[in-house]
Amino acid sequence: MERIGILLADLFDEREFLYPYYRVQEAGYRPLVIGPEAREYRAKSGFAWKADLSAKEAPELGGLLIPGGFAPDYLRRSPEVLSLVRRVAGEGKPLGAICHAGWVLISAGLVRGRRVTGFRSIRDDLTNAGGLYREEGVVVDGNLVTAQGPQDLPGFMRAFLELLQG
Repeated sequence: MERIGILLADLFDEREFLYPYYRVQEAGYRPLVIGPEAREYRAKSGFAWKADLSAKEAPELGGLLIPGGFAPDYLRRSPEVLSLVRRVAGEGKPLGAICHAGWVLISAGLVRGRRVTGFRSIRDDLTNAGGLYREEGVVVDGNLVTAQGPQDLPGFMRAFLELLQG
């Protein structure tokens, strides 16, 4: 069963984690929760989930999802997380980022010249990093799928799963 990574750090948005987690599973893939470290992380609501392994230990993945919330600000500080994100992108595997997760893409150097979207408060960050910002719920550019927020989860996951299924 192909493994799909889902990144996690403290203050993640539980909707942007749980919905993709179960949609990936429902589609016949194995969700693999990856954090900067293999430990429990708390969502903005206090809900908690344990990362299966650290980014440094991440095996070959079929794709990677990055939930939003405030977690991306922590994720982008981890060299191992950024290395994993770059690896997946470089292999041409599906890479999904929703809401504030664009911050991770920026720190990984993956935004310049790409059509992207994200939560309105990071629009300037995406644009200043060279991204071609679109005021749309979901934007697909090659292997990259970005979305603005939780209200876009159905379209975000449809697009991500379509890329996975080739």
